[in-house]
Amino acid sequence: MAKPPEQISRRRRPVWLDLRRTGRGLGAMLYGGLASLITLIITFWLLPQISSDGRLPIFRLVVLLAVFSVLMRWILAGIAVLIGSIGVLVGGLLSQFAVVYLGITVDPGVDLHGGVEAPVLVSIVMSSVSAFVGWVAYAGSDDAYVAEVMRLVRRRARRIEPAPKTGMLVIQIDGLSAPLLNWMVLAGNLPNLGGWIRDGKHSMLAWHTGVPATTPASQAGILHGGSRHIPAFRWYEKETGRVMVTNRGRDAAELEARMSTGRGLLADGGVSISNNWSGDADRCELVFSRAGLPNSRSNGYVRFFSSPQGAARGLILCVAEMIKELHQARRQRVRRLVPRVKRGGGYIFLRAITNVLLRDLNVSLITDELVKGTPVIYCDFVDYDEVAHHAGPTRAESLQTLEGLDRVLGALQRIIDILPHSYEIVVLSDHGQSQGSTFLQRYGRTLGEVVDDLVDTTKEPVQAVGKSEGWGPVNAFLTELALRRSVAGTVTRKAFHVKTGQVELGPKDCEPQIAADEQMVVTASGNLALIYLANTPGRVPLEEIELLHPKLIPGLATHPGIGFVVVDSLAEGPVAIGASGVHVLRSGRVEGEDPLARYGAFAAASMLRQAEMPHNGDLVVVSRLDEYTHEVAAFEELVGCHGGIGGWQTDAVLVHPSRWVLDEAPVGSDAVHDVLVGWLEKLGQRKDQAEPAESKVEA
Repeated sequence: MAKPPEQISRRRRPVWLDLRRTGRGLGAMLYGGLASLITLIITFWLLPQISSDGRLPIFRLVVLLAVFSVLMRWILAGIAVLIGSIGVLVGGLLSQFAVVYLGITVDPGVDLHGGVEAPVLVSIVMSSVSAFVGWVAYAGSDDAYVAEVMRLVRRRARRIEPAPKTGMLVIQIDGLSAPLLNWMVLAGNLPNLGGWIRDGKHSMLAWHTGVPATTPASQAGILHGGSRHIPAFRWYEKETGRVMVTNRGRDAAELEARMSTGRGLLADGGVSISNNWSGDADRCELVFSRAGLPNSRSNGYVRFFSSPQGAARGLILCVAEMIKELHQARRQRVRRLVPRVKRGGGYIFLRAITNVLLRDLNVSLITDELVKGTPVIYCDFVDYDEVAHHAGPTRAESLQTLEGLDRVLGALQRIIDILPHSYEIVVLSDHGQSQGSTFLQRYGRTLGEVVDDLVDTTKEPVQAVGKSEGWGPVNAFLTELALRRSVAGTVTRKAFHVKTGQVELGPKDCEPQIAADEQMVVTASGNLALIYLANTPGRVPLEEIELLHPKLIPGLATHPGIGFVVVDSLAEGPVAIGASGVHVLRSGRVEGEDPLARYGAFAAASMLRQAEMPHNGDLVVVSRLDEYTHEVAAFEELVGCHGGIGGWQTDAVLVHPSRWVLDEAPVGSDAVHDVLVGWLEKLGQRKDQAEPAESKVEA
């Protein structure tokens, strides 16, 4: 840190007298020119559609392309307010074709052969080759765009007005467990984050998420202090007859209205980027509950889509990421790795989006806020979580994403070092992940099918289970476009057959239609499942369930794939029932073998809190926990899962500046919220607390 007092505002030497900065600038120009030259040489060699009269025209074309690229970017930035987000996106891609066409047209020694498709083909090949050259230049990493952002910040740094106070940058690495981070640091695989911990600048501690161990629940606590409103990733509400899905735009907006007090973590001038909730920030970018992109004035957004290293390069690398995923999935099959799940369909596309486009876009958006001196920035990177769900939490491809995110952290730290004002960096996760063969793989039947055999109903249970978590960012992106009163909005609505403005891509089985006469509804979130007697109002007690469906509770509790079942009893409140014993959650009384013993010291308190949440299931089911491997049996078809308890999924992590001493690790995301607010108060970034708004009545 070390930049106050008043963030240092002394006059800097002119750039031409600062030899170090001048050298960096010349080095960047030399590198850029050399990369462009190599790209052009390869393109001329590959394509018959373009030729030159000699070597000089190629060198001249390098200069022309650089000049036209800068001019195009200035034009896009200038008209961004008029053309909006979709215009910047499309304009940024089309500008790359225009730059190539103009450069070739102006250079008399270069000729195009063919029709109108020639400049398009040349542009695509040049972008592909440029992405490959950048990948080689950065030793196989995907940091070309980050390097460009760094160069831009260096150029602008001397003109930036320092912010009056130190800010806080909070980076969430989605799904990273504390044991895995500890192992990665010890192995030396995270030179940036591990280096901060090794040199004592930052401290690392584990914190228990409680149940449910999901991103929406943890972020509800961290950003709003309202995790009690989220009983699972998806659940059924008897009053409305709806299945609520937390990363679906309209549901997320309704849920945030229930829990927001107006004084969330980001209330005082903060910004929320790529999160489930806003944190009461004034500005939100790619947030599910706001279903919005950055507005048309976002320099970070304009920079990304107008840069040749941004969207154009990103699209090329997305294809490469898809190919890599196909290869890695095949390698798992050939090696017969267990556990594993099928890795195909929409996931291939989602991985490319999260690991390439969304990561670089987040970096650009964060950088824009750092330059502005935004008091607090909170951004969620979902790269690791998305890959770990399908590959496994500790598999090689999952660990590679952590190494990529570590490079992002290093770049953000270097950007902060360049700026005239300072930021404290906090890195945390929202939950961990647990591995295991799925319930269906182990027993050949879904939980819904097991329930169907145990109940006396005329209809099969409705099952709400799927792989929709990764579709949230994509749907937020498209929903914002669909809501616009513009040509882009009309096109988006027609393309996706949208009538209400909400785009909902992803598997349909995770958000089923609920008929008025449904009898049983089963929703799944990792190895946690909620079972509802849909046509019986209110929370149905154990005694009534035994009368209606006498085989249900004993059948579930003794199933080899189920660890325990939680249900309310009229006599003693919530009880956890296992195959050989009962644990009364309020009193702690245990009869027989404790079904919670294997799940850790926090199990009883976590399940009691979850059992008392509004809209919780009439029965809560948690899968088995293998004794030696600590693997679980997810009710979804995911090899890495979270949502319940067992294994590493409740072991989240918090990495913070060491000067902020914590006497004990926080328990639950609401406690993490209090810790972060306290640190913002130390930095002077919280306004005087007004009388907190009354909590809204829970539905």
